[in-house]
Amino acid sequence: MGRRLSSVRARTTVGATAVVAGALIVAGLAVVLLLRASLGGQADLRAEVTARDVAAQLATGTPYANLDLPDGEDHPVQVVDEDGRVLAASEDLEAIEGTGSPGVRPARPAPDRDDDDDDDGDDPGRGEVEDGDPRLTTGAATVDGRTADYRFAAVEATTPRDETVTVYAGADLAAARDAVGTATRAMLAGLPLLLAVVAGVTWLVTRRALRPVEAVRAELAEITAAGDLVRRVPVPDSGDEIARLADTTNETLARLQESAAQQRGFVADASHELRSPIASLRTQLEVAAAHPELLDVDGLVEDVVRLQHLAADLLLLARLDAGDRAPEQSVALGRLIRDEVGRRTADRIPVGLSVEADPHVTGVPQRLSRVIGNLLDNAERHAGEVVRLSLREEAGAAVVRVADDGPGVPPADRERIFERFVRLDDARSRDEGGAGLGLAIARDLVVAHGGGITVGEAPEGGALFEVRLPAT
Repeated sequence: MGRRLSSVRARTTVGATAVVAGALIVAGLAVVLLLRASLGGQADLRAEVTARDVAAQLATGTPYANLDLPDGEDHPVQVVDEDGRVLAASEDLEAIEGTGSPGVRPARPAPDRDDDDDDDGDDPGRGEVEDGDPRLTTGAATVDGRTADYRFAAVEATTPRDETVTVYAGADLAAARDAVGTATRAMLAGLPLLLAVVAGVTWLVTRRALRPVEAVRAELAEITAAGDLVRRVPVPDSGDEIARLADTTNETLARLQESAAQQRGFVADASHELRSPIASLRTQLEVAAAHPELLDVDGLVEDVVRLQHLAADLLLLARLDAGDRAPEQSVALGRLIRDEVGRRTADRIPVGLSVEADPHVTGVPQRLSRVIGNLLDNAERHAGEVVRLSLREEAGAAVVRVADDGPGVPPADRERIFERFVRLDDARSRDEGGAGLGLAIARDLVVAHGGGITVGEAPEGGALFEVRLPAT
C-alpha cells in the first residue's frame, strides 16, 4: 500500500488536489470578502437614501407628525434635535444603540460635542440638507421587541423654522449576513465534492498517460529476464515525451545488441588468436621434452613475445572499452614523434621524418606514442622501400601523416581495416601479419583523445594514414 501511495500517479494526484484546494480556498475567501463588501455597500447606500429622503422632507417644512417614514423593521428611522430630544421615529421602534443616537424612549441627552461641532457655521442652511458623505455606523435597533443589527446613516437637515435636526436611518444587515453565510456554507459543502472530482480525474488521466511507460517497463523487464536484446519496447503513437523515451530506449537496446555482438565476436577472435601461439608453444615444448636436441629456443621466444604482445593488446582494448582514462597532460607532439622514431633502430626501412611544426595536444604520452608506433609498424609491414612520417599544424589541429609505397588499401576496405582482428589477405599470408589489432587500437586511442583517423592513397601509391588531433 505504501508503495502504491508513493507512485508517480499518487504524488501527481495529491499535488494537483492540493493546488486546486489552495486555489479554491483563496478564491472562496476572495468571493466571500467581496460579497460582504458589496452587500455592506448596498446597506450603506440604502441607509443614506432613506436618511436623505427624510431629511429632505424636513428641509421642505414637513411637520414631524406628517413625515413619511419607512417600515421600522427594515429601515428604522428617528429624528432628534440638537439637544438629543427624539422628534420623530418609525413605528414600533423602541431603541437604537451604538450609533451615537440618544435612542427613542426615554430621551437621552446628545453626546458631548467638541468646539467645532458647536459651531453653527457647520450646520446646513435654512431649508437645506447636509452635503457630503453621511456619518455611517453599525449599531443595534429594537423594533417591536426584536433586536437586530443595522447599518445607520446620520444626515443633518435644517427646517424652514431654522431648527437643525439629525436623521438616523438604518438598513437591516440580516439579509446581507444571511447571503454571506449561505455562500460560505455552499462553498464549504461543495469544496470536498469538487476536490474529489479533481482527484478522480487526475488519477484516471495520469494512469492513462503512464500506461505506455508501464508497457515499456514491463517489456524491459522481460528483455532483461530473457536476455533477448533483439526485442524492442512498444512505441506509442502519441509523439510525445513518452514516445521519444521509447525510441531512445530502442536505440539503446540496438546499441547494446551491437555491443554484445561485438563482444562475442571479440571473444571468439581473441580465443582464435590465442589458440595458435599457445598450440605452437605446447607442440614445441612437447617435442623438446621428448627430444631435447630439437629444442628451438628462438622459436619459443618468438612465440612467447607474440603471445605477450597479443595479451597486452587485448588488455588495452578491454581498458578502452571500459572507459579507462589515464591522467592527461599537455604533450609536445613533435618531440614525442622524434623520440618514437629514434627508438626504431631495427626497422627494415628507415623512416623519412618531416616535422614542420611542434603543436601541443592534451593526452597521454604513452598512448599517443602507441598510435605512432602502430601506424609505423603497419607501414613497415607493407612498404617496399619508402616509409614517410610528417607532422604539421592545420586549422587548429595537429596533423600526422604516415605513408608507404606498398600495395595500399582498397577503397572498399578503408573502413573495415580499422575493425578488430581484420587483416587483408596479403597480410594474412605473412607470418608477420600480426593479429589485426594494431590499427583498431590506433583508432580507439585517437578517438579517445578527441581526434579522428582516416586512410587514403599515398603519392607513392601505397597507404596514407592521417591522424588529426585538436591542438591546444
